[in-house]
Amino acid sequence: MQAMAAETGASGAPAEAFYVAPEFWVAVAFVILIGAFGRKVYGIAVEALDKRSAAIQEQIDEATRLREEAQELLATYERKQRDAADDAKEIVERARREAEAIGDQAASALEEQLKRRQQMAEERIAQAENAAVEEVRRQAVEVAIEATRKVLSEQLDAKKADALVEKAIKELPDKLH
Repeated sequence: MQAMAAETGASGAPAEAFYVAPEFWVAVAFVILIGAFGRKVYGIAVEALDKRSAAIQEQIDEATRLREEAQELLATYERKQRDAADDAKEIVERARREAEAIGDQAASALEEQLKRRQQMAEERIAQAENAAVEEVRRQAVEVAIEATRKVLSEQLDAKKADALVEKAIKELPDKLH
């Protein structure tokens, strides 16, 4: 009885064998299905994951390459900017030096021109002084000649005048040499 009681369920109905239950066969079919297709599905899943991993790695590599290119371009443009700034500083410095040189040249040219004008003015003044001195001498000679004529005409008679003229003519060759 006890054996029978073990074979009967709690409800008192005779217990069925586990292999008779549909759940058992569903589980067996599932295990067979998993066993038969599991390797294939696993291979497909692994292949899909590998492809996805490779695609992600390619994207990472591409992003890394693009980042490196961007850094190289940035460094290139920063170097170009520094070079341009250096060139601009050099151009400004050169322009400043040229402006100073032009200013110095203009100052020396102006100074030279002022010296020339001063020299020309001094030469004109000297010429005017010489002309004035010559004019004074000429007038002094004319006045002296006129005074001598008056004195001689008043004090000399014809004989004395002829004698003085003869004496002056004789002394003339000695005075010319």
